[in-house]
Amino acid sequence: MREQKGLTEYSNGVDTAMKHFSSYDDQNPIKMEAIVAGPISLHIQPRFGEQAGVSRKMFEAEQVALTAAGSAFHTGVALQKLGIGTGLMGKVGDDDFGRILLQALEPYGPLLTESMIIAVGEASSCAIVVEKPGREHTVIYSPGCNKTFSVNDIRYRLLENIALFHVATPALLPCMYQNNGEGLLALMQQAKERGVTTSLDLSFPTLLGVKPEWNEMLSAVLPSVDVVLVNVETLLFLLRRPLYEKFTARANKIKPVDRVSPELVSTLARTLMEMGPKMVGLKLGHRGFYLRTASFALLEQMGRAQPSGLVNWADREIWAPCFKVDVTSSTGAGDTALAGFLLGLLRGMSPVAALSAACAVGASSVEAPDALSGVRSWPEIMERLAAGWPRLLPGKKVRTPLDMEAFKWRWSETDEVWLGPEDSRY
Repeated sequence: MREQKGLTEYSNGVDTAMKHFSSYDDQNPIKMEAIVAGPISLHIQPRFGEQAGVSRKMFEAEQVALTAAGSAFHTGVALQKLGIGTGLMGKVGDDDFGRILLQALEPYGPLLTESMIIAVGEASSCAIVVEKPGREHTVIYSPGCNKTFSVNDIRYRLLENIALFHVATPALLPCMYQNNGEGLLALMQQAKERGVTTSLDLSFPTLLGVKPEWNEMLSAVLPSVDVVLVNVETLLFLLRRPLYEKFTARANKIKPVDRVSPELVSTLARTLMEMGPKMVGLKLGHRGFYLRTASFALLEQMGRAQPSGLVNWADREIWAPCFKVDVTSSTGAGDTALAGFLLGLLRGMSPVAALSAACAVGASSVEAPDALSGVRSWPEIMERLAAGWPRLLPGKKVRTPLDMEAFKWRWSETDEVWLGPEDSRY
């Protein structure tokens, strides 16, 4: 039987969290603790069978699914499922698609729609997603009112009584990136003025009409961001474009994420930290989740979702491996992993426990065909961790970018994480 390790880390703050696993009724309402802002879109997805019929240019679909989608939707709903009272602040039109999007949120509880923005006379965002067996999938995207979503749409009054304000996928909100991120800077500054902890998910700049100077924009925006979260490949694109292109040009044999060495991860995180955030979290797919934090004095400025036990959080460099699972689909898993990490902040967990929560929620997500149906309540995930959920670790005598010891990282047997050379507990 596998030894159970570090269970006190996982249980830290769980008694408090359990108070929030109530049903959605008038007698036991859940208080809003977090708001997730960002683009939300209606996905129209034909589903084909293996023998889908074809007649000239007409394809036969077995059914058509209408689903809400987007990083803000995935992260917000995952937080809600984990027991955090969460509102979504997406912008939808007063059209049929907007009504369908709002209806799609209702099963997850009333809080999610309370902070939504309804744009009168505007069209809601939608995407037609075609994934036919044996063919490359195609997406036809209509930005709708995401194209006009600006700093002036934010319902700032709602930020005054919550702990965490998370902004997801600003790259799909062109108004936020115009003039080198002027709108995003104003948004984060106004949020910080209200005492809330700010979190930003820097997504890949797909379909972005404006092209900011990334170093200049991030240097201006990130001092107003407490927690910046980003996929390592996206960070490569933003900060090391030639290296990103080199890695992706050879991606047919080895995935770009597997070419990134621990040394490069540390360098990228250090560069981002120097721009002003209090924490940097890097999503590394099947390789896990990396965390870098600032000094005690800077962490004290984090706002209402400031982590408990700042001594344990200060000057940390930690890399948590993934948990072993059978992967069904990785779509949206990174978004749900962020929800796990933010849960850790809001529930007073240690950094090790917060990283384990991130990896556990992300791992649960990939076991299902969609981003959210695999995400369970936090007590259910806790039970799996306590039962000795094994980590995904490289084999012995393997010198690859996954070979952490070759890059002077130290394995903590108790916590089941790697400690980097710049970690205060190294």
